[in-house]
Amino acid sequence: MRTLEEVQATLEIAKLKEEDLQKTIHCLSFGENVSSADYCLMELDDTLCKHIESGQSLVIRGDKDERAVLCSGDKTYDLKIADTSNLLLFVPGCRTPEQLTNSQESCHVMHTQIWGFCNSYWELRKQRPKLKKLKKLLMENPYEGPTLRGQEENTQNRVTRYTMQDLLERIQASEEEITEHLETIHACQIDGYWRILDFDYEMKLLGHVTQLVDSESWCFSKVPLETCLEELSPLEPKEMIEHCLNSYGKRFTENGKVFYALDEDKVCQGMALMLLQNAIKFNLREFQEVWQQSVPEGMGTRLDQLKSVALVDRASRPETICLLRVEDLPEDTLERFNHLFTLREKWTEEDITPYIQDLCGEKQTTGALLTKYARSSMQNGIKVFNSRRPVAT
Repeated sequence: MRTLEEVQATLEIAKLKEEDLQKTIHCLSFGENVSSADYCLMELDDTLCKHIESGQSLVIRGDKDERAVLCSGDKTYDLKIADTSNLLLFVPGCRTPEQLTNSQESCHVMHTQIWGFCNSYWELRKQRPKLKKLKKLLMENPYEGPTLRGQEENTQNRVTRYTMQDLLERIQASEEEITEHLETIHACQIDGYWRILDFDYEMKLLGHVTQLVDSESWCFSKVPLETCLEELSPLEPKEMIEHCLNSYGKRFTENGKVFYALDEDKVCQGMALMLLQNAIKFNLREFQEVWQQSVPEGMGTRLDQLKSVALVDRASRPETICLLRVEDLPEDTLERFNHLFTLREKWTEEDITPYIQDLCGEKQTTGALLTKYARSSMQNGIKVFNSRRPVAT
């Protein structure tokens, strides 16, 4: 280990003045068996630093065939290794110049051991959660309704049920993002497992509710929960009826009684999906007539209720509509654009926006995405977009 005299001699050779330096001099030495593989560094922003300092944890998620992501309680971050030309040393107890004072009258040496070193660190970049896999897992065993007395669900399917902990281990997203998406896809907990309802069964439940609203001449913005459960419980379990009301309405209380205001857009969209699911293409005019007849009295159907779930072809004669749900498209931005341009050679901005909106970051617009991944041109006075080779990111 160096002595103070040796340090002073080195300063003299380097032509540095003692008075220009801190009074405390760190003399570093490597400990035994020090290796660069002993530690990993991670660069955290202020938000994540406060998250850790408050006693909360960060979790790295991803299956063996997936790129790892880091998750806090409500955000997802991409992990990327960043190399540095400077050797980064791990020195416990080392004090920075801001932490030192020059209260000492003379220079003194502090001997400190290096515990490890590294030439790279993990760089974090906030990213969209990868949630498509969530629905894929739940669709392995969709819930088709209660089994008949004396029967059980297929025992082979039991292994494909997932608790929240199972989903946290498999899905590359934070717990809050997973919870929000479970609500979006109308999943529910049954016997402690998260299940997604079979589409036909979900529409059956919605049909029961809307038919009851019509038969009782209720205002769809004020559906009484208690009466609804009493009337429909002979047909379906009460918890499934209430789940349907939660999925397609908003709960409120008035004079101590619980009511639901059915969401017009959600109900109309659900009925449209039921009509479109078995048709490759549907004559637009005929579809609109049948669609309006299928919703409760007082509700109005509009094509803008189908943004991101159905696509209208105005160029065909007659005009048609077909099922195209954004949740079925690739999550990767480039793959998404490539897929969209295989479906349609040219897109108007109005048609393509619902299918790329979820790809935008906090500070990114759909216009910026289109500029990067598509080429624009004018056609009959309307700006249209077609495929182009993307600029490398």
